[in-house]
Amino acid sequence: MASASRRVLVWSPRILGILVAVFFMIFSLDVFGEGKSLGPAILAFLIHNIPSFALLAFVALSWRRPWIGGSVFVALGVFYAVITTRHPDWILAISGPLFVVGMLFFLSWRRGGKAERTSEP
Repeated sequence: MASASRRVLVWSPRILGILVAVFFMIFSLDVFGEGKSLGPAILAFLIHNIPSFALLAFVALSWRRPWIGGSVFVALGVFYAVITTRHPDWILAISGPLFVVGMLFFLSWRRGGKAERTSEP
């Protein structure tokens, strides 16, 4: 595999995993518009973001072991698709990115890709 395509395969699941977590964090911004004072709003914001923080932790765990990210992201996508029965558009919006990131982690793992520091510019 060419060096550039290997880098893309190694870095894309990690970057997209972080972006998925940030995407989920956007949904919790509505706590600031509910008329709460700043303290309770920040507490509600942090509580609503526990799943996003967990996703970020899984991305960190998957940095050197991509099979963990593949397993966790695909499992979370399946779990959400199973528990959400009345809103197929929600399944696509939530499970879709999780599946994509999980599959990219599996591809990275299969190709032997680990995020490594290099001294290249």
